[in-house]
Amino acid sequence: MSVAMSSTCPGLYCGRMLINGSVEGECGVCPRGERTNLQNVCERCTEAPELYDWLYLGFMAMLPLVLHWFFIEWYSGKKSSSALLQHITAMLECSVSAVVTLLVTEPVGQVRIHSCRVQMLSDWYTMLYNPSPDYVNTLHCTQEAVYPLYTIVLIYYAFCLVLMMLLRPLLVKKIACGLGKSDRFKSIYAALYFFPILTVLQAVGGGLLYYAFPYIILVLSLVTLAVYMSASEIQSFKNLIAKKKRLVVLFSHWLLHAYGIISISRLDKLEQDLPLLALVPCPALFYIATARFTEPSRILSEGGNGH
Repeated sequence: MSVAMSSTCPGLYCGRMLINGSVEGECGVCPRGERTNLQNVCERCTEAPELYDWLYLGFMAMLPLVLHWFFIEWYSGKKSSSALLQHITAMLECSVSAVVTLLVTEPVGQVRIHSCRVQMLSDWYTMLYNPSPDYVNTLHCTQEAVYPLYTIVLIYYAFCLVLMMLLRPLLVKKIACGLGKSDRFKSIYAALYFFPILTVLQAVGGGLLYYAFPYIILVLSLVTLAVYMSASEIQSFKNLIAKKKRLVVLFSHWLLHAYGIISISRLDKLEQDLPLLALVPCPALFYIATARFTEPSRILSEGGNGH
């Protein structure tokens, strides 16, 4: 009763309902799509997401697509002509899932969303901040304070999984004739493993990913580009442009580099942040310029000559 009669509510996320312009009811959890303001009153979230929020959602949306492409390439075989169609189908699945997810999120039927602004890391983990005013009874105020950044990703993954199960098996059965019966569906089986992993990753580490994803993109894109260029034995510009596929991989990594730089800078000051995009080709140029000096066979031969 003391909680109900006090002017403010305990905890970070407990609030009162605003009904007909007056604050009524006991302190408790705010309805979905609302969060508490400084006066501990539940307010409807009507603001549009910031650029950084969209970049985070883009990152989480890219993860299943990149994993789809990786496993399709991994299991399709070098001589398989079905890989390209499967790549296109995976992009179609993810694109349609993204549009449908936006359409079913408030405001329903529009390709835009209303969002509660992320203020601190604890906003993602409200279940850890349920107060105990009398040190005996817990007041449960668990809610989605970052609405809809937490649940919209899970809804998107669900749509991706459903569309994949509807479209991909029929496509693979028709076009992947060059592969064995056990191999042709392996990229789909892989997705049945990584979707639950991505779901748990978002459910448990969504808040950490929100703050760390720009650095994750930069580090992983740099590492994978170096590994790819090393595995493909690219040591000169001539090697690089010898195959179209290598250029596609290079430009894809450049896009990821740019995405990471934009996410870190948030383009707060365009005149300072845009020139940073000129750094995008630098890792590839540095690798090509120094690859010949780190060739293992050359180092071994020079070591042998020295002895």
